[in-house]
Parts: sequence; structure tokens; C-alpha cells
Amino acid sequence: MVTFGIEEEYFLVDPRTLRPVSLADTILGDLSPLARSRGLVTHEFLASQLERASAVFTELAEAEADLAGFRGELAAAARARGALAIGTGTPFDAPAAPTLTDAARYHRIGSGVRGVVRDHQICATHVHVGVPSRTAGVHALNRLRVWLPTLLALTGNSPFWRGRDVGFDSWRAVIMRRWATAGCPPTFADADDYDRRIRRLVGVGATVDTATVAWHARLSERYPTVEVRVADAQLDLAPTILLAALARALVMTGAAAGERGAPPPAVEPELLDAALWHASRDGIRGRLLDPTTRELAPARVVIDGLLRSVVDALEDAGDRPRVAELIEQVWRTGTGSQQQRRAFRTGGLAGLRTLVESSFS
Repeated sequence: MVTFGIEEEYFLVDPRTLRPVSLADTILGDLSPLARSRGLVTHEFLASQLERASAVFTELAEAEADLAGFRGELAAAARARGALAIGTGTPFDAPAAPTLTDAARYHRIGSGVRGVVRDHQICATHVHVGVPSRTAGVHALNRLRVWLPTLLALTGNSPFWRGRDVGFDSWRAVIMRRWATAGCPPTFADADDYDRRIRRLVGVGATVDTATVAWHARLSERYPTVEVRVADAQLDLAPTILLAALARALVMTGAAAGERGAPPPAVEPELLDAALWHASRDGIRGRLLDPTTRELAPARVVIDGLLRSVVDALEDAGDRPRVAELIEQVWRTGTGSQQQRRAFRTGGLAGLRTLVESSFS
């Protein structure tokens, strides 16, 4: 069975204002040894963030149970310090100048990106999918890249920035575009081509190492995995598990196609880049780029096309019934951004607070 792991980033916020609070160091110390041992829990770029890298899974159900257990413990630890732990791509409101985590690497990155730091108050969800080799990983990257806008549309969860609705489902994705290496990765001839080109980026545009190359999908430098990085942090676990299943299926499908010698889909890089922006704005509410036709089509049509393209992999992994349920749930309840807007529209800040708190724990 192809393995996967999930990295979730979390904000710590003030319950009254939903503005980030710099309590990560304190709350990290408060977590029980058991909570810390079931995954790698660390600081992130900002002092108001924590990140957890899960264990390695083969089944969606075990991933969901594991993440739910950790989220519950983190929520309790945050509440004990008068804060909320939440899963959103951007906080509802944000300070003009965030506090960086006091680590040499983060200060080096901050000095390189300069004014970008002010708006770089974002959290994401990453999925690592195991591959047998870097060659298989490049095959997968060359083929899954065209579906990254679709995955972004399904996982947009950052409609607010500094207290107002910005009209985008994923404002986090817009903020990410300010980094020198953001967006879809290019296609690569082989693993050597990938390694050569990613290493050339180091030192250019505040890229301090290969880990700061901000492509929405890339090969891990530490593990034998493809890392899909396109999604916002999520309110609850349903879209996270959906993302994990689709990422695994896309990697499996892409690696198998590359092994057969099938050519990658031909989508022009400028079209793919524009499709990412389009998906960050509209999510699943309108039209998305269909990579099979290179034309805009209704979101449901494009998402159905994605599912058809990976149906064999979903069957092989045993994920098809669960993915069908989760996709139906998205159409029924909306993405995180849609849920946030609905809560704020009907209940104001109190309604939004109830949503982000109840969804997390």
C-alpha cells in the first residue's frame, strides 16, 4: 500500500478578536509527552503558529483518528492559556508586524523577504505521499501539477484578511505568490534535472535552502515522498482527509503513467499559473480550468474529471467510497471559505468564533 503523511499548521488566536497571539513556545511546552510523541510537533515561521507532521499512514481512517486526537489535545492546551487553536489559511485579523519565531533560520528568511513578512501570516496543509524513487516522484509531479488548481479550489479556507472579506476563497494562495518560487512546479526531464534545477534556486530570491522553494508540489529532501503543498489549513478534518486521498491517488496515477511512458498533460505554464489565481479567487463557486481541454468549465465538471482520472488508484487504495462521501459533503456544506463567510454573515465575529472553535476540536 502506498503510504502518506500529513502536515498541519495551526494558528493560536485571541478568542475575542481572532488575532494571532505569540504563544506557540508556551503551548508547545504544555503538550503532553504522548501528544508530542505521536508526530513531530514544532514551531513554525511565526510565534503564533505550530506545525505537526504526522506519523506515516496507509489508511485514511487511521489518519483521521490520529489527527483528531492531536487537535483535541492542542485545543485543550490552548484554552488553558486563554487562546484558541484554529485551522484557517489566514487569521480573521492580523497585526501589522508579526513576531517571528526566535530561530536563526527564520530570522535569515525574514531578512531576505523583508516587507513580505508583514503579510506572510498564513497556515497550510501539506500531504506527503510515498514513492519508490525520485524518478517515480518526478513522473508524479509532471502529471499531478495540472490538477493543483483543482485541489486549491477544493481546499480554500482563507476569505478574510485584517478584518474584511477580500473576495477570494484562498487569500493565503495570493500571499504566497509574493515568494520568488511560488506556484506550480515546471516539468522535469528526470530526477537529475529536478535536483539540478532546484539547487540552482538556492541563494536566489531569498531562497536560503531547497526547503524554502515554495512550489505547490515538490519532492521532499528528507523523505522518499512527493509533497503536495497547495492547500490552506483546514477548519476540520474532512477536507484534510479528502486532500490526502486525492494527493495519494494523483501520485499513484502519475507515477504509473510515467512508468508506462505516457506523456505528461500539455498545459502551458502561463495558463496553469492563471488557473491557480482563478481557483484562489472563486474556489468551487464558479468555473475552473479543465486541464484535459485547457478551457474553463463548471467546477463540478472539472472535479468529476479529476475523480475519473484517478479512479483506478482510488480503487486500489480502497478510498473510493470515502472520497465519494467527502466530495458530496463539500457540495453540501461548502469549502472552509464558504462556511466562514456564512458564519460571519449570519453571526458576525461571534458566529465566526463559534465555527472555528467548534470545527477544530
